[in-house]
Amino acid sequence: MRFFASILILSLSFASYTAGAQEPARPKDPKEQAQPPQARPRASTLDELFERLGKAQTEREAEGISSLIERRFARSGSDTADLLLNRAAEAFGKKDYPLAIELIDRVLVLQPNWAEAWYKRATVFYQLDDPVGAMADLHRALKIEPRHFNAWTGLGHILMASDDKARALDAYRKVLAINPQMSDVKTIVNRLGPEVDGQDL
Repeated sequence: MRFFASILILSLSFASYTAGAQEPARPKDPKEQAQPPQARPRASTLDELFERLGKAQTEREAEGISSLIERRFARSGSDTADLLLNRAAEAFGKKDYPLAIELIDRVLVLQPNWAEAWYKRATVFYQLDDPVGAMADLHRALKIEPRHFNAWTGLGHILMASDDKARALDAYRKVLAINPQMSDVKTIVNRLGPEVDGQDL
């Protein structure tokens, strides 16, 4: 079963610089000097992005916002931890799961409160047929960041695989409370909801 969409191989972005001859300085137009510099647009906070995600009107709009959120999730604030997680993703892509685990373990020593690292390690555990380990890491990720919709989705899939439909439905509903436009999850909830809710009748 394929899930954990954000486990796509991370790639480091390197800015490329070209060395060129500098043009001789020219005197600035007095009008240009008088104009105040234009301020850069303020980047949205994570809270603002989640608010926009909850109000998105279309799946395409939601996908764009969720991608921005995932980029925020993917930054730990430590260049070393980010690099190690990138190498873990490369190992994951090569199906070298033990190496991926080892690298993420190092990340978690450096950044124990990085929800994305716990989420990524859960992904590797699942590939190693260790749903218990995966579920434990997903719970750690969600304790740190309760709005991690990918972690809720992964948790729902593991619970479904273990035939715990009631708890799986609860996890999927939490996904939709955060990201209402996830059509795949909506389909699951629409199918599973009557089955699980009807058990109480």
